Amino acid sequence: MATTTPSLNQTIQDVFNEPGCGKNQAKSEKERKKGCTKQLQPGGAAGGCAFDGAKIALQPITDVAHLVHGPIACEGNSWDNRGAKSSGARTYRTGFTTDMDENSIVFGGEKKLYKSIREIVEKYDPPAIFVYQTCVPAMIGDDIDAVCKAASEKFGTPCIPIQSPGFVGPKNLGNKLAGEALLRHVIGTQEPEYTTPYDINIIGEYNLAGELWQVKPLLDELGIRILSCISGDAKYKEVAWSHRAKAAMMVCSKAMINVARKMEERYDIPFFEGSFYGIEDMSDSLREIARLLVERGADAELIDRTEAVITREEARAWAAIEPYRQRLSGKKVLLITGGVKSWSVVAALQEAGMEIVGTSVKKSTREDKEKIKKIMGDDAHMYDDLTPREMYRMLRKAEADIMLSGGRSQFIALKASMPWLDINQERHAAYAGYHGMVELVQEIDRSLSNPVWQEVRRPAPWAGEEASWQDRAIGESADMPREPTAPAKAA
Repeated sequence: MATTTPSLNQTIQDVFNEPGCGKNQAKSEKERKKGCTKQLQPGGAAGGCAFDGAKIALQPITDVAHLVHGPIACEGNSWDNRGAKSSGARTYRTGFTTDMDENSIVFGGEKKLYKSIREIVEKYDPPAIFVYQTCVPAMIGDDIDAVCKAASEKFGTPCIPIQSPGFVGPKNLGNKLAGEALLRHVIGTQEPEYTTPYDINIIGEYNLAGELWQVKPLLDELGIRILSCISGDAKYKEVAWSHRAKAAMMVCSKAMINVARKMEERYDIPFFEGSFYGIEDMSDSLREIARLLVERGADAELIDRTEAVITREEARAWAAIEPYRQRLSGKKVLLITGGVKSWSVVAALQEAGMEIVGTSVKKSTREDKEKIKKIMGDDAHMYDDLTPREMYRMLRKAEADIMLSGGRSQFIALKASMPWLDINQERHAAYAGYHGMVELVQEIDRSLSNPVWQEVRRPAPWAGEEASWQDRAIGESADMPREPTAPAKAA
């Protein structure tokens, strides 16, 4: 463990000055110091705070005890909000919290934190304990770094402080603060039993609904070993020895670009940004993994074997998709997501013959937006902030046949009596890899062809010739003053 720990402010400034972020580097020095966003106020960051971002980034490490130092609601609201799967350990499914109350706030919560760590060690004996700082203990001055250091020495179990109080910023900042904690306290602290020229890291992949398992069999067939996935279906020791990989793939740059760049800087691990969504993007990712490994000493035959696997899997995927393409061709999709999905899912949907009438880019980087333009053309309909009213209008007026989004937007589609499919982190279906692309097409076709939509759109027998309540709502909203939908800003 590091002997000197930078302050939280120093860590945040370091993250804000990330050289790997193109958007950040396009700013002036003055703008860069301000950071990427206005800091949130304590108590006003529910559902999108730095703590939440740190927790969802690290909780997929399955054998670790994740201890939230704060009021019980912090753990209650953040537990299991990302459906990451595990092939082994289940410790990550247990919620641990110090449950700070009024006495803890008045007298401090450090003793309670220490006792909680001791209890976890005695009852569960995990390989490590991740301790998350939240707003309340941060404001009263609890020193979780000191407590973690003392507990680690006393119990012989690594206790990793995650400095991520919610009010310092949004989820995306929390992702990076989690990455900084791994870099400072975990990565490089253990050595693997052996290494091979075919060892890779996958960074920013969380095994949502088991998506990593749709990709791993192909890598296994090629002889490529996932030395560490940060953090989907990962074990603590795998993250600790991830510095011995030969190459890395970064799946979500918005979350952990700092981890990928600093591992390249410190351990000479080259990385690229790729996607497992869509047939073409999946193939490109396999090719790039093979190319990087060959450059680092793997057998050149890996390139030919990779091409053979790609040819076989693409043929299977296209054959499976073909029956659906006729029904889906020309269907219009409204995509409300962000980050890497804003371009990777666009490519996947276009492969199925569908038309994207709009995609949100609120959480997307400049590179994400450029990729959307490359895929959809310069007239791509990108929105920084598509209002619920505008989503409803587009669906109700049939400007889109289906909406793909997270769970918070589903009620807009249901109100408009239009199909909706969950594409966000809470979903229970896996869409990665070649098989995942087929699954995505099948799910979209199933949603569009469901006869329930014809029934819910049919006027009630007693309605007569009057306009439906949906049409009345459209008319009322048209008469109301409203702000224009914000187009995507040039980064």
